[in-house]
Amino acid sequence: MSESLFELTVDPTLNLLPYDGKVLDFGIILSSAGSEAFFNALLATVEWKNDEAIIFGKRILTKRKVAWYGDKDYEYTYSKISRRALPWNNTLKKLKELVEKHSDESYNSCLLNLYHNGEEGVAWHSDDEKTLKPLGAIASLSLGASRKFSFRHKTTKEEISINLHAGQLLVMKDSTQINWLHSLPKTKKCTQARISLTFRTIVDI
Repeated sequence: MSESLFELTVDPTLNLLPYDGKVLDFGIILSSAGSEAFFNALLATVEWKNDEAIIFGKRILTKRKVAWYGDKDYEYTYSKISRRALPWNNTLKKLKELVEKHSDESYNSCLLNLYHNGEEGVAWHSDDEKTLKPLGAIASLSLGASRKFSFRHKTTKEEISINLHAGQLLVMKDSTQINWLHSLPKTKKCTQARISLTFRTIVDI
């Protein structure tokens, strides 16, 4: 990534969605060197595990790896699999503070995804689990390879895509998860690894 991307001017008040939700692009918030340093630190210190899902009653292991961290040992269930949050490490604490500063939001947990290359992605879904704060903000910080990130309206089927680069911060909030699906499409063009950190807020129910 060139340093010119880091200097790219964006308007974080501009909603990327045309209706029924709000997605804000805060642009590149880390230098190229900073992004690379955090990427390598997360690879080395995060307790990565292959993601799991229950599909048609069968437990499936994905190539993609995940990790779940939080202020407390929050339970988080998606794809019919429950996970318990691990305590923050120093690298994640620094990134959490940085994301909170830029997005002007607070978060108590983070789901990390490690995609080894473009052959790994995530299908259409919404982050609408009952334990998440209703209409709350979910901040996505990208590190590593650039990847396409897509939204699709649940009713109109309209699609909107954005290319996310290393160090770029995207925030989904308000009614986005109610009305829109999102995905990380697979692509054979990408041969490099990517880490996404999705900071969110768990509520006690």
